Amino acid sequence: MTISETTRFASPKQLAERPLIWLGAITTGVVVTNLFAPQILVGLIGGSLGMAPWQAGLVSTLTLLGYALGLLLLVPLVDLVENRRLILRTLGCAILAALATALAPTPLLLLLATFVLGASCAAIQMVVPLVASMVAPERRGQVIGEVMSGLMIGILLSRPAASLIADLWSWRTYYVVSAGLMALLAGALGRYLPALQPTARASYRELLRSFPRLLREEPVLRVRAWTAALVMASFTAFWAAVALRLPDAPFALDIKGIAAFALIGVAGAAATPLAGRWGDKGWARPMFVAAHTLIIGSLALCAWAGVLESRNAALLVLSLGTILLDIGITTDQTLGRRAINLLRPEARGRINGLFVALFFIGGGVGAAAASVAWSYGGWTLVCAVAASFGALGLVTDLATRTGTS
Repeated sequence: MTISETTRFASPKQLAERPLIWLGAITTGVVVTNLFAPQILVGLIGGSLGMAPWQAGLVSTLTLLGYALGLLLLVPLVDLVENRRLILRTLGCAILAALATALAPTPLLLLLATFVLGASCAAIQMVVPLVASMVAPERRGQVIGEVMSGLMIGILLSRPAASLIADLWSWRTYYVVSAGLMALLAGALGRYLPALQPTARASYRELLRSFPRLLREEPVLRVRAWTAALVMASFTAFWAAVALRLPDAPFALDIKGIAAFALIGVAGAAATPLAGRWGDKGWARPMFVAAHTLIIGSLALCAWAGVLESRNAALLVLSLGTILLDIGITTDQTLGRRAINLLRPEARGRINGLFVALFFIGGGVGAAAASVAWSYGGWTLVCAVAASFGALGLVTDLATRTGTS
């Protein structure tokens, strides 16, 4: 299979680089909320449709499973199909799926709609590399960081936003609002997003079959996906357990307090543009080391917060640890994306799909590890397990220089 590295840009309307970057950041932030909102809405959804507990649990599971399949089956089309048209059609499917979820009269139809919605959210991973490919390689880290800030903010805001909307109206209203926002963004993307026509000379089957070869031939992809999976495991382990810890002493937060605490993590998203700029300056290796060291130290602070007697002191230390944890995680994610987006231009879609799918697996491992750790050792063991993932990332940094240029 031979794929030309040449791609052709064309834009129906000229839009300055900065507004286009922000459009990409807002799009990824809005779309990604659909992946994490079900985790907070699952109880309301199950109750309103009379679903058994195991059926209600499938709402979040099928959404994330659909996303994983979308990464592997839809994102590779970026290397074969004109990108703007592909993104708009995928977003169109997401809009219809969100509306179908909001209107679903039965559990079966709702589960089918959420699965399609999750798969359609793969549009996120089509937007990020397209925006990044529009700038020179020496500025790519900065741009990826800025778009990723929108993604991280969307992830962190998804649960409190969904909880607020459901509290004011209903869980169905959340999906209607999501569909409306995605429709507005689709209109803006259709007007301003440049067309990127890949010059691939391969079939869709050949693209999918190239996944193992890309992993074998690209050590940067392997190493950076590995560390991204590790930090994602730390992230999900922490956030899966912190909601269980916050109602108890010394924190003693109610539901609204827990939702407000989730907003603290948004501060960590401010690190993504800075990480990208520093990566462009050639500081990626020390930044990876600093990021993974920060993850370990921040989780030590979070564990310490759980044994303090003063409520105010405990909340202060936990908040600081949470912010530092998110800074470490977003730094690794941003620098990792920068590294893989400097690889083969003709394989952008497949490389990004593989990268996200692999760290997505890490997130699942982290959530499972947190559940086991919470059962056997409570909050302290959860923090220790989450920190161990950061420690593995640090060992990787010290053992290899791959993807740190």
